[in-house]
Amino acid sequence: MREQVFLLEEPSAKAMLESLLPRLLDDAIRFRCIHFEGKQDLEKQLVRKIRAYQNQQARFIVLRDQDNNPDCRAVKNQLLELCEQSGKGERCLIRIACRELESFYLADLRAVEQALTLNGLSSRQGRKKFRTPDSLGSPSRELKILTEHRYEKNWQLARHRQAPEYRKHALAQLPQSDCCDSAHAVRATRDASMNSSAAACATTVRAATTPLNRSFI
Repeated sequence: MREQVFLLEEPSAKAMLESLLPRLLDDAIRFRCIHFEGKQDLEKQLVRKIRAYQNQQARFIVLRDQDNNPDCRAVKNQLLELCEQSGKGERCLIRIACRELESFYLADLRAVEQALTLNGLSSRQGRKKFRTPDSLGSPSRELKILTEHRYEKNWQLARHRQAPEYRKHALAQLPQSDCCDSAHAVRATRDASMNSSAAACATTVRAATTPLNRSFI
């Protein structure tokens, strides 16, 4: 059976994907989200997890944050090397969120406002730092301050959004960064008939709905 296996840095990524993917993927595509307890745990267990996975039709998508690492290309290459050690490197895809998962939430303050029943957040979307949340040093800290500490890592903000009908042609319009997978794509795709909740995971969804292509790495 075809299966997309998402190997994730932390539970918050699992919460987001498990909320969004059923509304974005074709019913014929089975997916599974496996989270780890941070980057070190992910890197420590990655080879073993992939090597031991029994489904020969499984494809693996490794997702982690860039955080403060200045060279996300090096981060991708390090994770790719681990995937190669598993013996299944040709079935793996690496995606780096720039800089944190919370960057995508900051690109859609209306969804945060609705999810946490806060007033006035969406009106701040026009501010420079929320127009380009990739430039923020710590998006998770910014989001906690913005929501008066009501945001927690395990909040499933994505489930409060209204995902549009899945459109492969719209996903194909997403720009590919030379480095990380950018929250800027959320705003860039608003005019491509996509809800920002779809855009937030679009590059990851693309990995789950198209053949793996090493040029993505």
